Amino acid sequence: MTALAEAFDIVIVGAGAAGLMCALTAGQRGRKVLLIDQADKVGAKILISGGGRCNFTNLHSKPDRFLSDNPDFCRSALGRYTQDDFIALVERHGIAYHEKTLGQLFCDGSARAIVAMLMAECATGGVSVRVDHTITDVSHGDGFRVEASGGSFSAPALVLATGGLSIPKMGATGFAYDLARRFGLRVTETLPGLVPLTATPRALGLRQLLAGVALDAIASCGAARFRENILFTHRGLSGPAILQISSYWRQGDTIMLDVTPDKDASAFLIERKHARPKAEAKTVLAELLPARLAHALAEACLPAGPIANIPDRALATFAARLKCWEIQPTGSEGWAKAEVTLGGIDTRDLSSKTMQARNVPGLYAIGEAVDVTGWLGGYNFQWAWSSGWCAGQAV
Repeated sequence: MTALAEAFDIVIVGAGAAGLMCALTAGQRGRKVLLIDQADKVGAKILISGGGRCNFTNLHSKPDRFLSDNPDFCRSALGRYTQDDFIALVERHGIAYHEKTLGQLFCDGSARAIVAMLMAECATGGVSVRVDHTITDVSHGDGFRVEASGGSFSAPALVLATGGLSIPKMGATGFAYDLARRFGLRVTETLPGLVPLTATPRALGLRQLLAGVALDAIASCGAARFRENILFTHRGLSGPAILQISSYWRQGDTIMLDVTPDKDASAFLIERKHARPKAEAKTVLAELLPARLAHALAEACLPAGPIANIPDRALATFAARLKCWEIQPTGSEGWAKAEVTLGGIDTRDLSSKTMQARNVPGLYAIGEAVDVTGWLGGYNFQWAWSSGWCAGQAV
């Protein structure tokens, strides 16, 4: 005999950023909400984000900073619940914050303040929160029935908010995708996003890797272009500009680096040739670049000896490389190091206003599980807040 299920208006699977926002929104509208998660605490990714300070949104959040097979899908949600709305919530709870760079907002203190705020809002809405509950089955008949290690639950509405495949050590799985497919929803190709790229010395055109060297640069791939720091690692390239461009890069693509973004490198080198003729090229180059990078590039690309002995044409050719350094990465560091998932539940099967599945009434998908991926810098949290709020208003 089937055990009697505890009844709710809504069951939200996944107590991360999107699930918490959906739960508090629906709860405060008078809905009886169950928020359930397999982890032993809520908001695990929130707690580790931003070095523990949570980069909770971005002042410049707008649709053109999100990737999707349907770039217009995110417009409705981002327009109906904006970064200003979430900032107002943060301020109402007295959480101090600051802008770091490029519109990124961080807590002055700990990310725990954001989780505490969301939990307080859930409590106001009477949300039932169950953690450490492993889901064993989900069925759909007259509503949805969820079987979990901690009991059986039923509701006319089910919200998928379990995220994507990034950071598996924190329990990330393809649960949302598997369940979506079971209910007839399509899932686009999923790839690691905001992830370091791997490259051999040969791919970099150097004689060795330069782990630890960092500098301001422009990274580009196709039409995408980002100026922030890049970091050479023991496996290749990382740093904010590389993480950003990784979401646009695909296996086999070439990325371009401009490592002297504010300098006319050719004019500089030729001027120094006349001003410091006896200096070695690597010494002169170290005025433009970190010394280890300057030495490695000079060793790989220029003849040894005084810069006076290098023809102007050779210096100009070398300078052009500094402005347009072609690199073909060998791969990425994969899911373990990816901050987000590219791709996900196909937006063609969802309403952009409510996040409800078009052909499965009562089924919703929000947050990272959906094929909407933001830039680095608080954008993915804003998508979580916006999509969670829209579903919470609709269920």
